[in-house]
Amino acid sequence: MDFTFNDEQQQLANALRRYLEKEYGFEARRAIIASAAGVSDTQWAAFAELGLSALPVPEAHGGFSGNAIDMLVVMQELGRALAVEPYWATVTGVEALRLAGGDEADHALLDKVARGELKLAVAFHEPGARYDLFAVGTKAARHDHRYMLDGTKSVVQQGAQADFWIVPARVDAGEIALFVVARGAAGVDVTDYRTIDGQRAATLRFAQTPARPLSLGDTRAGAATLERIADYATVLLCAEALGALDALNRATVEYTKTREQFGAPIARFQALQHRMVDMMIHTEQARSLTYVAAIRYATSAADDERRRAVSAAKARIGQAARFVGQQAIQLHGGMGMTNEVMAAHLFKRLSIIETTLGDVDHHLARFAALPGFAAADAID
Repeated sequence: MDFTFNDEQQQLANALRRYLEKEYGFEARRAIIASAAGVSDTQWAAFAELGLSALPVPEAHGGFSGNAIDMLVVMQELGRALAVEPYWATVTGVEALRLAGGDEADHALLDKVARGELKLAVAFHEPGARYDLFAVGTKAARHDHRYMLDGTKSVVQQGAQADFWIVPARVDAGEIALFVVARGAAGVDVTDYRTIDGQRAATLRFAQTPARPLSLGDTRAGAATLERIADYATVLLCAEALGALDALNRATVEYTKTREQFGAPIARFQALQHRMVDMMIHTEQARSLTYVAAIRYATSAADDERRRAVSAAKARIGQAARFVGQQAIQLHGGMGMTNEVMAAHLFKRLSIIETTLGDVDHHLARFAALPGFAAADAID
């Protein structure tokens, strides 16, 4: 299988990398994190000018109809720079609207996202649900020709920075459906906080909050649509992790060239060279599985093929994140534990990615539960 990016994808990656290296350096990022908002409107406007906000939006709504492979290119670069703007959350919301939306209100949201005027977020999880997407306790009841939500969503990535939320809730018959809620809607309580990686998350509490259902047609399709959206978000997280892994490997190699022991740079020690080679091997194995997952999603593979590829990639990313991160911190010595070097921030982000939308154990269990796994294991 050919994993070579086409000319347009490579040009986009190069342009974005040049911009981030110039305008989104380590100190610039630290200043954004320390600000009250925790994100930068200036950087968001620059991303929109580069076409990033329009990339996943369908052409009919002012976008470029970018698929998961196109998004992989962007997320790798954002991961390399540790960007904290709500891009992942927004493009995941775009995918939710693309899969489940259909009416004029949904189209209007996509138009504004393409222009960089709106941010979105998907409220995947609830307190106590851990990684179970379908442990949905939020209720949606119909009152006077509209739906009202009651419930709580936890650890909503960039939830307080979003203008609209995509919220899974159970309707009267018990099925899961997806709803759009405006940030300024009545009955919403938002608790914003910073996570250990410098990103933002929020707890959302709904009390008789008006919500607009997405045009699902058959509400029984809501659970399947939610799972597909989560798989898309997971592929993008894996791509972001690849960028962070690349940056961490590079930072480690550069640091070992300057740190000296016994009168020589530690990069000359063969044992440490072997460890850095192992770090690269973990990264490349994770890269291969992530590319496969992006291709499976982009080419509309069968549901089980998509699930298998996504879970394999996420599990391998989690393993690589832990191994590469731990080795990098050890090779940095005491400096690796401080916020003064990029390695510490990269490891923190990788740790959060590993536990977002399912950790290694969760995705290994999901992979093993898919049809065909038991039969293949019996043959071995």
